[in-house]
Amino acid sequence: MKPAAAAVPPPARSAPLLHEVPPPRGQDKAAAEPARARVAEPVAVAENALSETDARRIDLWWSGVMVGSLGLVFALLSVFGGVAVPVLLALSGAYIFNPIVTELEKRRLDRTWGTTLVFAVGTLMLVGAVLYLIPVFREEASKLPDFFHRASTQVVPKVEGLVGHSLPDLVRQRTTELGKQASELVQSAGPAAARILASFAGNTARLVVTLLGLSVVPVLAFFFLQDYPRLMGMVKDLLPRRAVGLVSRRFAEVDEVLSAFVRGQLIVGGVLSVIYAAGLSAARIDMAIVIGVIAGFGNMVPYLGTGVGIVLSLVGLMLSWQGPWQLAAVAATFVIGQMLEGFVITPRIVGEKVGLAPVAIILAILAFGELFGFVGILLAVPVAAILKVVLSVVVERYRRTRLYTGEPKSP
Repeated sequence: MKPAAAAVPPPARSAPLLHEVPPPRGQDKAAAEPARARVAEPVAVAENALSETDARRIDLWWSGVMVGSLGLVFALLSVFGGVAVPVLLALSGAYIFNPIVTELEKRRLDRTWGTTLVFAVGTLMLVGAVLYLIPVFREEASKLPDFFHRASTQVVPKVEGLVGHSLPDLVRQRTTELGKQASELVQSAGPAAARILASFAGNTARLVVTLLGLSVVPVLAFFFLQDYPRLMGMVKDLLPRRAVGLVSRRFAEVDEVLSAFVRGQLIVGGVLSVIYAAGLSAARIDMAIVIGVIAGFGNMVPYLGTGVGIVLSLVGLMLSWQGPWQLAAVAATFVIGQMLEGFVITPRIVGEKVGLAPVAIILAILAFGELFGFVGILLAVPVAAILKVVLSVVVERYRRTRLYTGEPKSP
């Protein structure tokens, strides 16, 4: 009879290493891999945990990247304008309409449906505006030659009647010449535009590229707007974990300034255009709608829109004089418009103005317009807003250095 074999004890399980995450009960080792990967993810460092040296280094690095990115944008517009302009327009549209879609998303509406709703409403408004404004502006444009002709022949006599003595012959001569040239220019604008369109259409390749570029803008804008949070999340995930807190705050500052001057000024320009056009139409001023739109959206450049609107309104007033009540109506229109803009529209609808001085805006438009043409004029205010934040960051860090404070170097 064979002796019973001794029971062999099971091998002892070694204790898990410190860096090893034991798999949960009921799951195999493969199921525990995602948990182990999550544990290994780097953790973002809070801004208040950074030393002054690290924060200064991150801010200077961010400032350099922002300036380099702006230079790259203008370089791409100069070299690959046919591709870069549609992408830039689509990104701008996504940035402008993102707050509306985000608000709809907070109200439990899916982001795709919210994007579709915003595009549908925007398309209907655009089509309605085009169907209404094209006949109006066509009628107003047909009045331009007669407007300039009457301005050259009637304004000087009325000014002489107001001041009580004759103006120099040179003023009369120059006014007549300017009125005649402006009238001829307007009359020739239609045929010239037709010739330009005909020559442009003759170049089939250029026409196809332009049409494709214009047609792809709404499509790109839709997808950019739909995936806006994901795109921003991808950019944020690429930031160094130690810098993510401080860099996120800097981008929030840029967004605050851009919002005030892009979304804000568009809203202010639209509301002021309606106010000016309605007031000048009630005063029976010639070209009231055109003058109102110029004065309203021209307000994006400080003092320019209001100044041009007042000058054009006074010229129209002289050509359609019916009594002192018109002068009072024109003055009341611009006074009410400026008061509403300063005390109601901007504080209540747009919010507090964030930062660029009027002189800075004017200089930015002149400088970028001279360097990059019409595209530079369009991008002048957003670029100036970004550079303003970059400059404020550099100045802030400079004022914390020993060179500025005069503190002795620690031993």
